[in-house]
Amino acid sequence: MPGLVHGSDGHARGFRRIVFLLVWLVIVPTGLLLALGILMLVFWQAELNIVFGILVFTLVGCLVTGTVLSLVFLRREANLAKLQTDFVSKVSHELKTPLTSIRMFTDMLQTEQDPEQKQICYDVLQKETSRLSHRIDRLLDWGRMEAGRRVYDRKPDSVEAIVQDALKAHDTATVGRGRQIEVAIEPGLPPVMADRAAMVDALVNLLSNAWKYTGDDKEITLSASADARAIRISVRDNGQGIPRAEHRRIFDKFYRANDLLSREIEGFGLGLSIVRHVARGHDGRVELESQVGHGSTFTIVLPPAPSAPETAGLAAGETVTAG
Repeated sequence: MPGLVHGSDGHARGFRRIVFLLVWLVIVPTGLLLALGILMLVFWQAELNIVFGILVFTLVGCLVTGTVLSLVFLRREANLAKLQTDFVSKVSHELKTPLTSIRMFTDMLQTEQDPEQKQICYDVLQKETSRLSHRIDRLLDWGRMEAGRRVYDRKPDSVEAIVQDALKAHDTATVGRGRQIEVAIEPGLPPVMADRAAMVDALVNLLSNAWKYTGDDKEITLSASADARAIRISVRDNGQGIPRAEHRRIFDKFYRANDLLSREIEGFGLGLSIVRHVARGHDGRVELESQVGHGSTFTIVLPPAPSAPETAGLAAGETVTAG
């Protein structure tokens, strides 16, 4: 980890240098102008000098505002740079793990003569290549979302079918470890205008997070319900919960709430950012209810599909590009 620490220290030193320059190039001249304005207002009698004093005070106000905004933006950029450095480190680690397995089992195949052992190697290679492909596809998909090029092919679809596909995909990812997920789908739910693949991916992200951040005694519930205005698909878990101060930042790219825990759990810190992108691309939103020690509930809120007369022109589906 020395490289990561060095990169973080470099960003911190760069930020301190920028602040030092701001002090000398902005704050010191601002103080001098403020003193000049006070002297002009107090000791000089000419009416013109009062106008000059007001102008100086206005300039000082602008400089102070600009300084504050500069510091805020610089701090944000420093935090983003650090997150990007951590992200590159995580990506390198996440991609290196399956590549190492692939290389090791490829070497074993070259010397192994036992057919049973060869079959085991083939199975592991298939699993690891699928794992690697999934992670690369996820990064590429997120890149398209960030660039505003992610296209959603939205069609009237059944909420129950979307939920069942998400459960199947999650079961495939956690094969051999049991589902431990309770499903509660309200009967008679209206359809939604959705890109099924994208919605399934969003729900799988929520289920994967619930799975990873709960202990051995998992209590995970996937539910779907509707009210007069919207359809709500929720994933509730009995994990450690998320502090309220983290509720907004948890959806930011690269961000992971519990840094100590995130070192032990694989991931890029993109899952919730992808969920938010997908929800917005479907004219919806993501809600979070969580307290420390009481688990978390993530809810994707979607508008129902238009009624039959309105969907007559949308039977072939509509294509939406998420910005």
